[in-house]
Amino acid sequence: MKKTFYIISGIILMIVILYVLQSLLMPKYIEDIPEGALVSEYYKEDKNHDLLFIGDCEVYENFSPKVLWEEYGINSYIRGSAQQLIWQSYYLLKEMLKEEKPKVVVYNVLAMKYGVPQKESYNRMTLDGMKWSKEKIDAINASMLPEEKMIEYIFPILRFHSRWSELSKQDFHYLFHKDKVSNNGYLMNADIRAAGKMPKPRPLTKYKFSDNSYAYLDKMVELCRENGAELVLIKAPVLYPYWHKQWDKQIVKYAKEKKLTYINLLEHIEDAGINFNIDTYDKGLHLNVYGAEKLSRYFGKILRDDMGLADRRSEKELSEIWKDKIISYETEKKEREERRVVE
Repeated sequence: MKKTFYIISGIILMIVILYVLQSLLMPKYIEDIPEGALVSEYYKEDKNHDLLFIGDCEVYENFSPKVLWEEYGINSYIRGSAQQLIWQSYYLLKEMLKEEKPKVVVYNVLAMKYGVPQKESYNRMTLDGMKWSKEKIDAINASMLPEEKMIEYIFPILRFHSRWSELSKQDFHYLFHKDKVSNNGYLMNADIRAAGKMPKPRPLTKYKFSDNSYAYLDKMVELCRENGAELVLIKAPVLYPYWHKQWDKQIVKYAKEKKLTYINLLEHIEDAGINFNIDTYDKGLHLNVYGAEKLSRYFGKILRDDMGLADRRSEKELSEIWKDKIISYETEKKEREERRVVE
C-alpha cells in the first residue's frame, strides 16, 4: 500500500511540476502581443450574444461592441485573432455555435486570399487559446505546416521548452492568472498616425481564391443556416493590405449565388465619417479607437435596420453586465489617451 501511495504521489507531483513549467514557458500574450490572448478570453463571457464577429485583425481592431451596445442595444462579441485563416474561423464558429445561437454572424473576407497554412507563430496565437475539443483538433490538423507536430500542441512544453533564456518578469507575474486584454474581443489603441499617401498595389499573377478557401466558406454558410444565424460578409475599411477589385468581384458573385449580404465597407468610408488623418494608429492598416467607434456607429445602424437586430437595453440583467463593461472600456480609453502617440 505504501509503495502504491508513493508511486501515485510521485506521478501526481510530476504532473503538477510539468504543468507549472509549461505555464511558465508558454507566451503570456498580455503586455507583449496581446492579440494572442483574444481566443481564450471568449470562454469567460456569458454566451448570450445576438451578434458574433469572426476573422482577423480587421474585426478585432476595427469594431467596438461597446458602441454597438450603447447606441443600438446590440449584444455582440468579436472572436478574432491575428491572421485568422478561414478554416480557423470556421472551427471557432462551430465551437461557439454549440454554446450560443446568435442571430447574425459577421465574417471579414480578407483571409480568403490564403488557401494554405501560413506561419506557426500565427497558428499558435489562435489554436493554443482554444479549449480542447474536436473543433480544436480539426483546426490544428487543418492549420499545421509540415514542420509542426500535433504532439507539440497537446503538450506545448515540447515546443516552448527553449524559452528559458527569454523569460521575463511578466512570465512569472502572469503564471497563474491573466488580465483581460480586450473589451468583448475588441483590442483598443488610441495612438494617431496619419495614413498619408498609399503606394500603388503590386499586380498579382493570380487573383482567384483557392478551392480550399471556398470550401470552408461554403461550410460556414451551411453551418450558419443549420443554426438559424444570418451570415454577413464584410470587408473592413482599411487601406492596407490592399483589397483588389478582382477579389471583390469574386465575393460579390459568391454572395449573390448564396443569397448572402456582402458589404464592402471600403466603399462607405466617407459615410462612416472615417478620416485617415486621425482615425488610424498605424498609417491606415487598422483603425484606432476613434475610427472604430465611428465605424461601429455606422455599421450598427445597418445591423439594426437591415438585419433586424433588436435593442436589448431594456433587459435589466444584461444592462447591469454592460455597465461594468462600459466602465472598464472608458477607463482603458482614458489611460491610453494619457500616453498616446501622435505623429
